[in-house]
Amino acid sequence: MARYRGPKGKIARRFKEPIFGPSKALDRRKFGPGQHGKGRKRKVSEYATQLLEKQKAKYTYGLLEKQFRNTFKKASRRKGVTGEVFLQMLESRLDNVVFSMGFAPTRRAARQLVGHKLFMVNGKSVNI
Repeated sequence: MARYRGPKGKIARRFKEPIFGPSKALDRRKFGPGQHGKGRKRKVSEYATQLLEKQKAKYTYGLLEKQFRNTFKKASRRKGVTGEVFLQMLESRLDNVVFSMGFAPTRRAARQLVGHKLFMVNGKSVNI
């Protein structure tokens, strides 16, 4: 399956949070990436705030846009508050469970372990 393979430090600097785990990039450079990273701060719109939160969740759980959208559609069809159901679905993915249980140091490592079929669910190897 596809996943983001670009520079992780740049993403952490964009959100000013360690998205992929502890990052020295945030310690070295407190400003955003790119040509305009050191520029003055602008007022962020409501839409921009929502978009940043969505992007942050995408990178945190290691999903691309289509997977993320499909998971949201499934969550919206279920009973309950859509946002909470959506986060429950993301948290219950096998790679996230493996990470939460401490079998892997990062979510990306957990995804690799699951992809190599090192874990079984109900007696079957599961591939993400």
